[in-house]
Formats: sequence, C-alpha cells, structure tokens
Amino acid sequence: MPRPKKCRRIEGCPKAFSFKPQGIPLRDLTELHVPMDAFEALRLADYQGLSMEEGAARMHVSRHTFGRILTDARHIVARALVEGLALYIAHDAQFPCVQLHPGRVAARNKELCMTKIAVTSEGPTLNDRVDPRFGRAGGFIVIDVETMDYSYVDNGSSQSLAQGAGIQAAENIINAGASVLLTGYVGPKAFAALKGGGVKIGQNLDNMTVAEAVAEYKAGRVQFADSPNK
Repeated sequence: MPRPKKCRRIEGCPKAFSFKPQGIPLRDLTELHVPMDAFEALRLADYQGLSMEEGAARMHVSRHTFGRILTDARHIVARALVEGLALYIAHDAQFPCVQLHPGRVAARNKELCMTKIAVTSEGPTLNDRVDPRFGRAGGFIVIDVETMDYSYVDNGSSQSLAQGAGIQAAENIINAGASVLLTGYVGPKAFAALKGGGVKIGQNLDNMTVAEAVAEYKAGRVQFADSPNK
C-alpha cells in the first residue's frame, strides 16, 4: 500500500502559470505540467540558491524527497526548452497562491493532492457517455486520476435555469475541487468563469465514454483550449 503523500509547504507564487514558444498557437503544442511543489523546489534551489537541506526544511519534506522533486522539475523544464513544448504550472483552484508582502514571507501549508478532473457525463458511472453540453450536462463525474476514485455531481440546478446555466455549472466544477474539465462544448461565459477559477478545459471529447475520456487525458492526448468552441 503506498504511503500517503506528505504536505509540502509552498511559499512562492508564480507570476505566470503558462509559457510557450513564440509564434506557435497553444493548440499546436504539446503541454507539460509543472506541479506546484516542483515550481517551489526550482524557486528555492535554482532561484534563491538554497542547499538541498535548506530547501527541504523550507518545504517540510526530507532531503531525499526535495532532491527527487527538484530533479523531476529540472527534467520537465529542460525537455520543454529542448523540444519547444508549452509549460503549464498546475495549481489548485481551491487554494489560490498567497501574495508575498514586502518585508516578510507569507507562507501557507497546503497539500498537493493528486489532480482531480471533472468530466461532463450523461450518467453517474465511468461507462456512461460524455455529455457534450457543458452548462446543461446531466452531471459531472469528478475523478482522482491516480486512484480512479470518483464521485458524481448532479447538475440539475443548472439545467433548470433559463439563463446562466454555464456559469452555475462552472461554479459546481470549481466547488468540487477539479482543476481540469473534459467535455464537448463550452460557451464563452462559462469558459471565462472556468479559466478564472483556474480550471483547464479540454473540449471536443464527446462521442466517447467517461472512462475513455479519462484515458485520453492520462495518455497526454488532450489539448487544452485557449478559447471556447461554442
């Protein structure tokens, strides 16, 4: 049985969460994810110049764990530079970064949990079809992509709205703690609400089951949108 992941202490906040080669649309790029703990390890070791022991103490992890996180982070960044890929610093929409105030370090403990993704679904199981409608989807299946544990969020309250269904559905996704949405079509207002909540959006994933959409995400074949498709 795997040991539970220990909380990492995150003190710094990225000023930008995505980076890409100039002149190439994001939709044409493979995107690599940099977890927040990897960003923090880079910031402490390579930006601030701290030793392994100092960095580990700041993040409240062992020296071995800090070294592993730092090695993984450097590999991701190096691969993006060499292969011309996009970089995205993954952050949890439920825990926005703390602003650093002049003269002191603002720190907060947060657990970097496994990524939760939400998939619009016509039913409550992984074998149900992806609902192509975001705002008026029957519901959302929220999945921990590492354990594949999942729960179902009913979207009936949004379906009954004459207007604003997409915005209400976006709030349901954000409140469920999902940082990624897989769906068919998203309107402009809902798209803006999701992006404002830090949710990455994969569109055009209809005509498959929820399980198949999750498999596409885990295989790195989902392209995240920078604009709505409806």
